[in-house]
Amino acid sequence: MTLKQAVLPLLVATALSACAIGPDYQRPVLELPQAAANVAPVAADWWQGFADPVLNATVDEALRYNRDLVQAAARVEEAEAAAGIARASLLPEVNGSISSARSRASLYSSGAGALGNSRQAMLNASWELDVWGKLRREREAALADVSTSANLLVAARLSLSSQVAKTYFQLASYDAQLASARGTLQSREESLALRKKRFNGGMTSELELRQAEAEAAAARAVVPQLAQAVTQTEHALAVLLGRSPRAIAANVARGKGLAALAEPPQIPAALPSDLLLRRADVAAAESRLVAANARIGVARAAYFPSISLSAGLGSVSSSLSDLFSGPAQTWNFAAGLTAPIFNAGRIAAGVDVANARQKQALAGYEKAVQQAFADTLDALSAVSAARETEAAQQAQLTALREALRLARLRYDNGYSSYLDVLDAERGVFQVEQALSSARLARLSAVVSLYAALGGGWQQG
Repeated sequence: MTLKQAVLPLLVATALSACAIGPDYQRPVLELPQAAANVAPVAADWWQGFADPVLNATVDEALRYNRDLVQAAARVEEAEAAAGIARASLLPEVNGSISSARSRASLYSSGAGALGNSRQAMLNASWELDVWGKLRREREAALADVSTSANLLVAARLSLSSQVAKTYFQLASYDAQLASARGTLQSREESLALRKKRFNGGMTSELELRQAEAEAAAARAVVPQLAQAVTQTEHALAVLLGRSPRAIAANVARGKGLAALAEPPQIPAALPSDLLLRRADVAAAESRLVAANARIGVARAAYFPSISLSAGLGSVSSSLSDLFSGPAQTWNFAAGLTAPIFNAGRIAAGVDVANARQKQALAGYEKAVQQAFADTLDALSAVSAARETEAAQQAQLTALREALRLARLRYDNGYSSYLDVLDAERGVFQVEQALSSARLARLSAVVSLYAALGGGWQQG
């Protein structure tokens, strides 16, 4: 065989390997809303907009030590290592071996009882030619898996920071409610003490005394419930921060109260569609689709022959001293082709499996985009409703506090019964609790909107 005859098949194989079997990925065409005015990309540290240093430190601690993020980061490392394996399969593999053997022939053989020695040192190389692009499709799928894991890590960071912020705000809300309950309890106990003095002096009825006792007991029952809620929320936040079991019981730092927290700039009702397509969960869903699309090519490549080359170079000698001498040198070269002939439809079934998984990934990607827009619309609506609710309850509280002042004034001057004062006190306490919940709802809605937008929003 001439050199030309030996090299020509390799050149043909190389030319064929320039293309890979299977469909090339194209992003699906989706019906998206018309893009709005220019809006800058979302900010990764969106929580800075609330201008609370303690919140900033709390989120940073969670992003460093949370166990779920550690797992997600390890999955990225796993995917990167798998991509390295896929890349290595495209290149020749070289192995070295050294062996030494001593043998004795059977007495009944032609060389009866003869002793033999064998020393061998070899370098062996093998290479599967990627003629049909199967290995490159595997590499493409592996890189898509890396992208999926990386995007899921980003999504996990966003989910964690959102959960930490909401829990932090929940703790602030419980603190405010507990402070209100303790203030109400103190006021009612002072009122009860006054009622007792007036009753003992014959200046008020036993009915007013018992009413004051009942109201004080009602406030006293609320305080431990809210204190328990504060403790449980502290523990939940400590777990999110990745603290050790010993440190979970430690106090969690407080920052600004709910009423003092700043709110980021107003977010426009119309947003560009590509802003949502940059969401990490949507990007992860698309990466899964890319991987599934590439694996169709891997499955189809099984229909075609597999071509491999192997070569060996080394020395073989019965004596160790002669192992690396010229006469001991040996070499070999081989080319092999393996083609499927009959496999009872296994390859066709594998292609069907790959196609079905691609359809699943496509549906998952489309659903992720749908959910992204639904989340954003829901969050925008929640922010607007929460602001209106908070404003209405603030106005209600202002009116009820004035009504309480007037009720006490009328009662002290004998123009109304003590029941009017109790009703006014009860109304103030209930709305104070409701206002804390409304402020929490507004802040949580803003956090949900940041999460829906994939991180945050900045004025362009």
